Amino acid sequence: MPASVSKTCLVRFDNNRYSVEAHAVGRPVEIRAYAERVELWQDGKLVGEHARVFRRGKDVYDPLHYIPVLARKPGALRNGAPFKEWELPPAMRRVQRKLGRAPNGDRQMVDVLSAVLTDGLDAVEAACAEALEEGVHSSAVVLNILARRREPAPPLTITTRTRCATLPAGADCTRYDSSGDEIMERSKVLTRWASSSSTE
Repeated sequence: MPASVSKTCLVRFDNNRYSVEAHAVGRPVEIRAYAERVELWQDGKLVGEHARVFRRGKDVYDPLHYIPVLARKPGALRNGAPFKEWELPPAMRRVQRKLGRAPNGDRQMVDVLSAVLTDGLDAVEAACAEALEEGVHSSAVVLNILARRREPAPPLTITTRTRCATLPAGADCTRYDSSGDEIMERSKVLTRWASSSSTE
């Protein structure tokens, strides 16, 4: 079922409205309704998914859909409808509370929340927890922790005291085999000579 997207990132279905990702505004979406959920698709990509609501007149938000909007209006984080009932994980909530007392705290918190779109909620929560353990809570520190965790671990290098000689491909080793035979033969001769000398 096709439907339009409002300027507030909402799609009307069955007397309720469901949010979609901000970039979906201005183009139609396809609604796929199931018994327990509603999916919203655009150009073959899922741009919104919600538990289906059967009461009428409800606006159903996913706050993550509105993070790009916050980049333009960080003040909406305090009183915007999509964020009023957003229960952040504990460490992120503490960071938000501390940043709320900073002059540019809203902007910093938007930077932290924007990282959720690329790193995921669990990773950002872990970075906030680490920053708090270090006694800091600025967005710069949180983002630095995230960047550090994204970097691949350095390759494992093993140093040795000696270098093993390598032979070129196709090297002729038959002379070493013949030398070994000669040494064995000489050893046998010396053994027989030593035995005969001891019996004289």
